[in-house]
Amino acid sequence: MADAFVVRSLDEIRFWSRIMKEHSLFLRLGFRCEDTQLIQEANTFYSIFEQIEARANAYSADTDPQQIMAFNTEVHTAVSYIWAFKRKVLELILTCQLPGANNFPLLVDHTSREANYFRNRLADLNNGNLEPLGDAIIDENVFFLKIMADHAKFIGHLLDPSERKLVQQAREFSHDFDQLLWQAQDLSSMRPQSETVPLLDQFLDQNRVSVVSLRDFKKTARDLIEACRIKSIIHPLLADHVYREAERFLDIIDMFEESLTGKAVAGEKKWHHD
Repeated sequence: MADAFVVRSLDEIRFWSRIMKEHSLFLRLGFRCEDTQLIQEANTFYSIFEQIEARANAYSADTDPQQIMAFNTEVHTAVSYIWAFKRKVLELILTCQLPGANNFPLLVDHTSREANYFRNRLADLNNGNLEPLGDAIIDENVFFLKIMADHAKFIGHLLDPSERKLVQQAREFSHDFDQLLWQAQDLSSMRPQSETVPLLDQFLDQNRVSVVSLRDFKKTARDLIEACRIKSIIHPLLADHVYREAERFLDIIDMFEESLTGKAVAGEKKWHHD
């Protein structure tokens, strides 16, 4: 029987190591020709996470949990290093030491937040930390809603200005996800102590509708970019990258909704039993 710790660890590493690898590529593409040291560092991180991704794909669900725990620790170290690299690049941009580079500060910060999320997930898995369901739902949604809002902003800025309809759609998504993020932050501040199933269920339903719409918009943009049917400076891999992250968020919402359904059923059984 597959070990749940092993399955979850490999799922996290397979998804996020690919994301880290692609971040390395996107950062490298944004550096100037003379930024040879930064380019070399980005290339090194690309190779590191490519190897991690390959190793994660080679493991199976019945791998010894102790071996996966050691792998998690190793990956955690690599992610900590790329997080530090991203923060260094952000500081260089903010202090105007990379004039003319094509990496938005928000994009670099965005990639560092994802690295921090990844290493925290690995640490939680190895330490056996499990947040109460209500807290996990709120925290994951605050994180991913910010990611989705960022994506909408990046798309809007990287499309050619003449693509007026798509630019306007991206702006509308940016506004919608800013609103959802502020609502989630309000709920996080309130932080209900009991796992109020109807409240959290409504919270997830509302977010799901918006994420599905954004996911579909990203898919359309990705397909149009790959077919060379719109004008932009968006790398085709970046278009697919943001689409996959929206799919990831929807998978997490599905997982939470299943957990809430289980709690609701358990509550109904308890009520009828009493």
